[in-house]
Amino acid sequence: MVTVQIKNLLIAVIIGVMFFALSVAFVTTVQALLIGSIALLVALWSNEALPLGVVSLLPIILFPAFSILHVKETTVNYAHPIIYLFLGGFLLAIAVEKSGLHRWISDKILSFFPNTARGIIFSLVITSGLLSSVLSNTTTTLLLISIALFLSDEIRLKVRFALAIAYGASVGGILTPIGTPPNLILLGIMQDKGMELIPFFQWMLMVAPVVLGMLLVVGFVLSLGVNNLHVQRQDHLEPLNADQKKVLYVLGGLIAVLLVNAPIKPYWSGLGMSEPLILLSAGLILFVPPFHQLEWKEDAKKVPYEIMFLFGAGFSIAKAFSQTGLADEFASYLVSMTTLDPLLLLFAIAVLITFTTEITSNTALISIMLPIIYSVAQQTGINTTLFMMVATVCASYAFMLPIATAPNAIAMSSGVVHIKTMAKYGVIFNIVGICIIVLVAEIFWKALL
Repeated sequence: MVTVQIKNLLIAVIIGVMFFALSVAFVTTVQALLIGSIALLVALWSNEALPLGVVSLLPIILFPAFSILHVKETTVNYAHPIIYLFLGGFLLAIAVEKSGLHRWISDKILSFFPNTARGIIFSLVITSGLLSSVLSNTTTTLLLISIALFLSDEIRLKVRFALAIAYGASVGGILTPIGTPPNLILLGIMQDKGMELIPFFQWMLMVAPVVLGMLLVVGFVLSLGVNNLHVQRQDHLEPLNADQKKVLYVLGGLIAVLLVNAPIKPYWSGLGMSEPLILLSAGLILFVPPFHQLEWKEDAKKVPYEIMFLFGAGFSIAKAFSQTGLADEFASYLVSMTTLDPLLLLFAIAVLITFTTEITSNTALISIMLPIIYSVAQQTGINTTLFMMVATVCASYAFMLPIATAPNAIAMSSGVVHIKTMAKYGVIFNIVGICIIVLVAEIFWKALL
């Protein structure tokens, strides 16, 4: 075991050095060091030579050591608000499991769908996708995954269920303008640039074919090879006990507040509360009487802190992209590609955004890239809204690595999904997603924009 770890560690270091050597001729030394560092981190996350949490803390050492970012500029990313959203969600999931409420809810879910593995996978993908269109994909995944993992004791099904929820949330998050942060960033930038905004229901009409196509593909691929596996449920549900009712009240109240808080412009502006505040409050309430379902000394140990560190690493990489000017370098290459046929350029942007999102925050990436794409479009006369829309949707459709999106990271936190498994399925969905988005944009969106 130790020999394998050392071998994988050496392979990761060699990959990092190779990427540095290959890129130093095209970018500055600091930018090349950033590329090499990211390659090292991705390799270590992939081959699991070191624990996930250890690798996720390495930017705190690597970035200052290579003069990429100062220590303070790096560490501040490990206190990002979304990390506290995770903490609140994880506390809720621990309470659901501790009280046994997950078994009651899972049996309720199973009673509405075919009692087959394929039926449950499709139901989880669709449920997650629809919920994430009005709630954030992070919140949706946190609420569903602790329940889904107890639908079966079969490990192969647990993996498929966790990925079904994570991928379904990412797929469905684009269905409405409020479903995921990149959507809101696009509308904000369009407003700042004086562009005509896409109305709420027109947005839904445009992306519906993409969402429907991807939900079917994800459900079909994840359900391959599970025909001989069965999901068991109780014929008669036991009545809820007092502890389960308390947790259920907190969950019900949380969902109600999240729904009321979600803006649906121009009809409803929402409550204006931040989701990290709402989720963390719900998690902490479980320590307070009369609910008092969690004990700090006992239950805080169950929080998967390595996932919180993972997102700190992602935000640090995003900061480094901007600080070192590497994002601008990507933009210059993008400008050089504008001589391509518009369809090929659209495809190139889709590929660039999708696979770059795998190693950095989609919110940070789209904040950097949309103004660049706008500038490129203005210089070349291509359809500005079309290209910005494609980039925004692709930013949410990265399925390979846990650092790519919050749902991916939460699936990893379940303990049943390995990075190799996620990458195997993810590369398929990345490619299919790119093809569907570009095809729908070329055939359907052009007629509406």
